[in-house]
Amino acid sequence: MSRYWSAVVRGLTPYVPGEQPKLPNLVKLNTNENPYGPSPKVLEALRGETGDSLRLYPDPNADRLKDAVASYFGVTPKQVFVGNGSDEVLAHVFLGLLKHEQPLLFPDITYSFYPVYCGLYGVEYQTIPLTDAFEIRPEDYARPNGGIIFPNPNAPTGRALPLAAIEKMLAANPDSVVVVDEAYVDFGGETAIPLVAKYPNLLVVQTLSKSRSLAGLRVGFAVGHADLIEALERVKNSFNSYPLDRLAIAGAVAAMEDKAHFEQTRQAVIRSREALVKELAALGFEVLPSAANFVFARHPQRDAGELAAALRARSIIVRHFRQPRIEQFLRITVGTDAQCQALVTALREILG
Repeated sequence: MSRYWSAVVRGLTPYVPGEQPKLPNLVKLNTNENPYGPSPKVLEALRGETGDSLRLYPDPNADRLKDAVASYFGVTPKQVFVGNGSDEVLAHVFLGLLKHEQPLLFPDITYSFYPVYCGLYGVEYQTIPLTDAFEIRPEDYARPNGGIIFPNPNAPTGRALPLAAIEKMLAANPDSVVVVDEAYVDFGGETAIPLVAKYPNLLVVQTLSKSRSLAGLRVGFAVGHADLIEALERVKNSFNSYPLDRLAIAGAVAAMEDKAHFEQTRQAVIRSREALVKELAALGFEVLPSAANFVFARHPQRDAGELAAALRARSIIVRHFRQPRIEQFLRITVGTDAQCQALVTALREILG
């Protein structure tokens, strides 16, 4: 039946999300979900929203959520855009801000949704190689471009760029938008949102999926100059005028307001990550410095694909990317201490 497909669809290579297997007693360390549940205040807010009002449309502008994000970061609501997870926000960014005559630049090893969006929206792009140590080098981006996008910390490497390096990029590219995708920033990076006031070409994208444990609710946002936000609103209102439902708005507002729960769970993940890095190093793994809720590691003597398969046989799932430069790495989500211990115990057995 593919004869009915449009030419655009024929040419697409869709993004493949991390597997969600249905195995019993699974230790699931492959999709960077938070091992700790959302704030109890979020659950309370969701319950409060499940009533007769669900027959009514939600607020198309999600003003309560924009106010909560603006208040949290010390910006104005006009500088905030919200959407269904940061992936939807990014989709609007690619179409509204990154589709120009010059190519878009992003790292060769990065979030694999970027080339997918380029295919969907017909955006020309060039990939910039990470260094041999898998770092983003700002000066490599000082070339003609129609925009720049990268995650900070980068995924799947976990390496973070300091704000000074991001500022160097912004200053060197005043005529193009620089998008910093901060899905993992709360686990050890430093947000670039304070730079928004100084650089009208900066857009920072975040999600509530990771550090606020709301991957199942689908909420993301962008912060930038009001002119950039207006471009995103124009795309959104030509695409889906009610993207965030009543539950998502209520839950997200509660999550932004409960700073104590956020801080407590964030610190727990950071502590577990540091302990896991030590254990992996003791087993002979080379682990890249991570500021995310995952680690990127390779073993000099063992094939990554074989290690992933051996872990899977023990009901432990990690992410293995079969792509150039990183096919010998495993990306391992930081779980609870018990999950991390199960992983380390299994690796000890496998490595003998």
